[in-house]
Amino acid sequence: MIGTNPLAFGLFEGSPLITLLSWGFIMFLFLYAQELQVRLMLRGINKSLIKLSVMKDTSKRETIDYFLKVGKSPQNPTARIEDFLEYFTIMPVDMDPSGLIGKIDYLVNTNDERIRDEIKHILPSATPVQTTSAQNLLEVAAGLNMLHKIVRHFYILGKRTKSPFVVVQLQIIMPFLMQEADAYINAIDAFKYSHPIGDGIGPMVVGRMMLGQKTKQVGKETIMAKKDMNGRHLLFLKAEGPLATVGQPGHAMEKIVNEMKTKVNTIVMIDAALKLEGESTGEIAEGIGAAIGGIGVERFQIEEVATKNSIPLYAVVVKQSLAEAISSMKKEIAETAENVSKIVQDIVSEKTKKGDTVLIVGVGNTLGVAQ
Repeated sequence: MIGTNPLAFGLFEGSPLITLLSWGFIMFLFLYAQELQVRLMLRGINKSLIKLSVMKDTSKRETIDYFLKVGKSPQNPTARIEDFLEYFTIMPVDMDPSGLIGKIDYLVNTNDERIRDEIKHILPSATPVQTTSAQNLLEVAAGLNMLHKIVRHFYILGKRTKSPFVVVQLQIIMPFLMQEADAYINAIDAFKYSHPIGDGIGPMVVGRMMLGQKTKQVGKETIMAKKDMNGRHLLFLKAEGPLATVGQPGHAMEKIVNEMKTKVNTIVMIDAALKLEGESTGEIAEGIGAAIGGIGVERFQIEEVATKNSIPLYAVVVKQSLAEAISSMKKEIAETAENVSKIVQDIVSEKTKKGDTVLIVGVGNTLGVAQ
């Protein structure tokens, strides 16, 4: 029997050595478990930080390569590009919200013009497509640079203070930050080779619907075309392709309704939308409201026009992930164009009457998508 074995009894039922080791282990955990846990978390974060550093350097290298080989920069652009990566925009004070949208709009436009001027200075012979592609590449490199700096800041802070509160919060959000970084790095090839991206599904649908029609400039890098269908007057609005730009649909809509005095009865907007986990890429959904992303300026302008003129706003979106939205357009997304067109035509037929004017807006980056 085990109970009569002196050796077994000594090992499992009260050996002074085992008892001492057990209490020693418990005291070690009590005193150092938190520090050990922080060290383990910091080790995992450091691996992600190294990966972010590689991504940052890759994006900068690819951007410099584009400026030299595609943009034919007459001088080495490395120093100018490195300066741009530290460029920032200070948002206006929001203590008094009156007029805040106008201030943000002004700053955003000033920032955009400044970047374009900088690119034109480095690439004096670049085409408009190359200029806008270079701008997008710079924004990708700047985004990865900022992401790396933020993670590095909190990593060093957590390592120095050994504060579990700092380290745990960083560890929790790291998977989401790395997912965003992967999306940025996957976008580089699309911008380098001017491939249509997932976000361009809105302009693609509208570009197909306005194919062969005469276009008119109605805003910065934003065009409009007209076409009659089933007794309705259709106005198509999209960014000017194949530039890597989203245009200014909000300003264009204000011009069409307010300056051009066009009586618009209905607005239908088509855009990409971020899918939830478990949803399939290319799912189509219908809704109400201004389907447009960004910091909110364009959406505010569109909502103002619609509200003041009592214009119904209908939205059709194609669902996709962040990585799919800013990388080369997947087959599943491109194949939704025909179905989206049919849904838009159904909305026009069911929600409007003959003689009405319907504004159909394709929202998104129209890189590689002509009209």
